[in-house]
Amino acid sequence: MDYKFIVGTKLFEGVTVEEAKAMLGCLGAQERAYARGEVIYHAGQHIERMGLLLEGGVNIVRPDIWGNENIIGHILPGEVFAETYACSQRAPMMADVITTMKTAVLFLDVGKVVRSCASSCSHHARLVRNLLVIMASKNLNLAQKINHITPKSIRERLLSYLSSEAVKQGKKEIEVPFNRQQMADYLAVDRSALSNELSKMQRDGLLSYHKNHFILLQGE
Repeated sequence: MDYKFIVGTKLFEGVTVEEAKAMLGCLGAQERAYARGEVIYHAGQHIERMGLLLEGGVNIVRPDIWGNENIIGHILPGEVFAETYACSQRAPMMADVITTMKTAVLFLDVGKVVRSCASSCSHHARLVRNLLVIMASKNLNLAQKINHITPKSIRERLLSYLSSEAVKQGKKEIEVPFNRQQMADYLAVDRSALSNELSKMQRDGLLSYHKNHFILLQGE
C-alpha cells in the first residue's frame, strides 16, 4: 500500500505515514482493484464504507427509470466518494459509482472513522475534521453545478463550466475530466448540440479545443 500517497490526500492531511499505518487497520481499510466500466456501488444500495480513490477514475452517475444517465460528478485519485451515504447508512445510494479506467480504491468503514478509538488519538480527530471539510467542499461543488445548468442556452452553460474550471486550475489552458458525452450529461444537454456549439464558439474566437483540452480566448 502506498502510504506516502495516502497521507498526501485531503482525507489524511496532517497525518504521518506511521500514524496512517496504525489507523488503517483500526478503520477496517480494504484495497480493491477494478477494471474500466465496473460498477462499484449501485443506485438503491445501502452502504457502510466510503471509498478513497488510489488510482484511476470514477464517475458518479444518476440513472432514471427510463435508462437515461446524468453524470453528477467525477472522482480523481486522492478524492473520496460515497461518504455521505456511508455516514447516513439508512439512505440508499441515489447514483451509480462507475469506473472510467483501471482503478484502485481503498474502502474505509465510516462508522469506525467517526467514532473515536479507545485511545482518543489526535490523528483520528484530525481525520474526522478533514472529512467534514471534504463534505462541505462537495456541497459547494454541487451548488456550482446547479449554477452551470441554470442558464437556458448551451453556450452559457459551457462558458459557466469552462470559466469555473479555468479559475479552479488557475490558467486559461485547461484539461477537463469529461469526454463529449460525459460533458453533455454533466451540463444536461444533447451531445450533438454541445459539439455544434463548441464549433461555433471556436469560430467566434472564444476558445480552441482538442478532445478534453481547451484554451480559453479573449474573443471579440
